[in-house]
Amino acid sequence: MDFIEGPYDQFIETTNFPVLSSIIGLAYAGESPFQAEIYFINLASIIQTPFAVPFFDIFDPRFLDFGVPVAVRGKITFHITDYRGFIKLHRLIDFDFTKFQIQIKDAVIKYVKSVITNVPAEKDVPVVQIERQIALINDSVEETIKNRFFNDFGVTVTGVDIGTIEIDKNSDGYIKLLKVTQDVSAATVEAQTAANVKNIQDMQRINAENTQETLRIQREEGQYAQRKQTQTANFAAYQTEAQAQVGVAGANALGQMGANNAGEMTGSGGFNPAAMMAGMAIGGAMGQNIAGTMNNMMTGVNQPPQAGMIPPPIPNAGYYVAVEGKQTGPFDISVLAQMAMTGLLLANSLVWKTGMSAWVQANSVDEIRTVFGEMPPETPPEIPSE
Repeated sequence: MDFIEGPYDQFIETTNFPVLSSIIGLAYAGESPFQAEIYFINLASIIQTPFAVPFFDIFDPRFLDFGVPVAVRGKITFHITDYRGFIKLHRLIDFDFTKFQIQIKDAVIKYVKSVITNVPAEKDVPVVQIERQIALINDSVEETIKNRFFNDFGVTVTGVDIGTIEIDKNSDGYIKLLKVTQDVSAATVEAQTAANVKNIQDMQRINAENTQETLRIQREEGQYAQRKQTQTANFAAYQTEAQAQVGVAGANALGQMGANNAGEMTGSGGFNPAAMMAGMAIGGAMGQNIAGTMNNMMTGVNQPPQAGMIPPPIPNAGYYVAVEGKQTGPFDISVLAQMAMTGLLLANSLVWKTGMSAWVQANSVDEIRTVFGEMPPETPPEIPSE
């Protein structure tokens, strides 16, 4: 077999074919076992073949009880690109183009029906809307038949054009499917609407709660800022009040300590009025001292100093006193004087204040030594008898 690809401008001489056939045929009683055939295959021609798929039933995968009749019309375009493969697939001696077109149409119908039947499930296309999906179905059909037509018929498909997809809308299956689809769609819309309304209500509730919380925080922050501003403007008064509270609490504690010690018995089995007097004296002295300080500071609070006057520095001469092995204080000189008069502070009592390196005896501190000169005589004078 020989092939000549065109364009070809020479003549094919066939005059010697009968002579060759006769010579070879001598060995076969004048009959030649060989056949000489010449075929012309047009590679440039593009063939368009229309096709029509009669009504067939397709089913929605959600409602398999309702078959809907569908018909398809269109055309297929193809041509021959591999003539050697085409010759191997067809016996050209009895090739009939009309029969070949019928074979093409039958194959197209088979593949179109297969694609459209599976589109609802594979592409999630509702059957009642399949008429709107011509482009999608066209691409699927073309992709399916291209390789198969080349392998089965030796032709190259250049295009599939589906013109119409027709649904029999008067069929019982279509009417029932349309109704149930509409019911499902309505129920879906209703459920979605209810869900959207609930989401809106939830968002409104959350926004309202967030707004209330935001307003509460802003209100509390505003009140806190206002309090801090007031405290800053009246800092001296707040400081005095806090010191007074601490001082009164300390005085009360010392007074209570004295009262408790008053109920104890001395080592000799007698009553200990000195302890009671010491606690009460210290408590009272501290209370009076702090109250006086508070009154003096409150009198001048928020009042600017007069021109040319600078307020004196706040005294810081508090001493700690060791009483029965425990640290008490700090006490200023007036309180130490009261303690000395009650005997709670002795000349050899240990004292300490900020700046001192160690505890020292009270009579070794010049400032404290003066309080012992104010003490009454150890032995009270005798009261003359009447």
